Amino acid sequence: MFTNKQIFGAPLAGVTDKPFRRVVRMFSPDAPLYTEMISCHSLVEQHKNCLRNFDRYDDEGNIGAQIFGADVRLMGDAAKILQDAGASWIDINMGCPVPKVATRSGAGAFLMRDHKLAEQIMRTVVKSVNIPVSIKTRLGWDDAHKNWQDLVNVAVDCGVSFVALHGRTRAQLYLGQSDLPPKPSFNIPVIANGDIKTQDDVQRMQNLGYDGVMIGRAMLGKPWQLGVLSGGCAVPDNIGNIVLQHLNYVLDYYGAKNAIPMFRKHVAWYSAGMPNSAEFRIKINQINDEQELKNTICEFWSCHL
Repeated sequence: MFTNKQIFGAPLAGVTDKPFRRVVRMFSPDAPLYTEMISCHSLVEQHKNCLRNFDRYDDEGNIGAQIFGADVRLMGDAAKILQDAGASWIDINMGCPVPKVATRSGAGAFLMRDHKLAEQIMRTVVKSVNIPVSIKTRLGWDDAHKNWQDLVNVAVDCGVSFVALHGRTRAQLYLGQSDLPPKPSFNIPVIANGDIKTQDDVQRMQNLGYDGVMIGRAMLGKPWQLGVLSGGCAVPDNIGNIVLQHLNYVLDYYGAKNAIPMFRKHVAWYSAGMPNSAEFRIKINQINDEQELKNTICEFWSCHL
């Protein structure tokens, strides 16, 4: 079975921010984690409305900072900034399928269609930093263009340290079943990603020859899942206390005005499948007061402030 250092926490937009990563670290102190994807333009230009542009990673352990963009120079500059901020490695997003990134910006999954630009970005980022560089990509743009192996070979030639592979095409978005083929022989590790939720899934990826796995949506409402899959912890009993701790981290980071509406989705994920959870979520979505939110959480999970 893979060790905890071979089981990664995936980058999830709107989820894997600094408060969420702090909660994951409670259960997986050594696991490699990713940031949310960071725009090279926003980071280099220091856009004030995006707090993650100013994060420090020195106290986060093994953390990879993921950048996206199509401007070669800015991608190199962004990598330097994140290295200086304490990132353990830099990841280049070559798999994000959303139109804002993959079509209108010519970044993310679009780089699977333009290997020359992808090569320029990889070479520039590798030369810009003294820490490892990885890429995260998909099988291809669509079923007719599953050319991920060509992109991996380009990455090897550019000095990329490892690759994370999501088992869908860009055309699939997040629909259908992830379907990873057996891993071919490469000179760098390939990490399997997509619909990995259980220890059986982890074992299946290992049997296919992958060098590690990456957990994404399985962490929603279950920040302990990395620890569970690596054998480092069990599912905790005191979920309400974990929700409160997560809320406090979000409040500290964003401030109450932004944190409370932002945290509603996490409450929905934490409570999914529990008795009376639908009514609970309706109630949560109407709360705008910090203390009322905490009291309601405590009432639902029978915990104490």
